[in-house]
Amino acid sequence: MLQLYNGRPDSDEGRLEKEIRVYDLLDSLHVEYQRIDHEAAMNMEVCEEIDIALQATICKNLFLCNRQATDFYLLMMPGDKKFKTKDLSKQLGVSRLSFASETYMEQFLDITPGSVSVMGLMNDKENRVQLVIDEDVLKGEYVGCHPCINTSSLRLKTCDLTEKILPAVGHEPIVVRLAS
Repeated sequence: MLQLYNGRPDSDEGRLEKEIRVYDLLDSLHVEYQRIDHEAAMNMEVCEEIDIALQATICKNLFLCNRQATDFYLLMMPGDKKFKTKDLSKQLGVSRLSFASETYMEQFLDITPGSVSVMGLMNDKENRVQLVIDEDVLKGEYVGCHPCINTSSLRLKTCDLTEKILPAVGHEPIVVRLAS
């Protein structure tokens, strides 16, 4: 049974520095959040159980780039939607999108595959990554994300994400409408 905790862990022991930085950021912004610790969540099926416990929109987070690997995008979309490259490429005005390499993911976001999260934007000091959010994500009261590691999940108020966290990390999202 997954247990929901308020705020950061009681101890930093066994936690990665990048995870602790997420809690530090949220606390400094006075953002209330709930946390669940769990086994590594490597796919959306595992996230469904976490989603039920969090009672938040668990997002599918995709790290993408253009053909030349010069423009990078972090896409947040509901986990139950299918990703169609052509649809998003058209809305962004990019000729061809593909999945970006994990080298860029680590370089820009300090995140490894399976842990991709909007919270990684706090590590993108040079604004190399453009956040793209499907409009349906913004309709929920809460959004779920990893604290830069996939062994914990957070529940944040969507308005705190858009009004406090994203401005603090200097990222303005592009909102898109992806087909169901």
